[in-house]
Amino acid sequence: MPVSIRPESFSLEEGFDPVRNQYNSTWILSKLLQEVPEEDCKILGVTSLDLFVPVLTFVFGEAQLQGKAAVVSSYRLRDELYGLPRNPERLRERLEKEAIHELAHTFGLVHCREPQCVMHSYTYAEEVDFKSKDFCSTCTVLLAQNKKQAAS
Repeated sequence: MPVSIRPESFSLEEGFDPVRNQYNSTWILSKLLQEVPEEDCKILGVTSLDLFVPVLTFVFGEAQLQGKAAVVSSYRLRDELYGLPRNPERLRERLEKEAIHELAHTFGLVHCREPQCVMHSYTYAEEVDFKSKDFCSTCTVLLAQNKKQAAS
């Protein structure tokens, strides 16, 4: 799919929860939807902020299931947050996996039970290292079907 990088940003002040000292990822999704041009198929916001949804302590990202918007954050994927040495390559790999994961939600994929599948959901950053950047065979078929349905 064609991709364009838009370095635009918007104020996140309204999405900040001072009690939690985090940003509401669902609110960010709503802002991204206001920013996406009509002709764009999907939009992915990338941030270094600590994200949450009200029912969870934190999230690596969030997406609209079968929607247009997804957001990922590098904040909880950084080794140094856990007292380990900074590792930019590992951070890039984790962020890439989470971006693929969240964008796949916008194509209708849900979490997968296959531990190696990129659609498997993990709670801890180091667990993200166990999954691949690829879809399992079942998720590959589902993604192809969902993309085909969306195009028709």
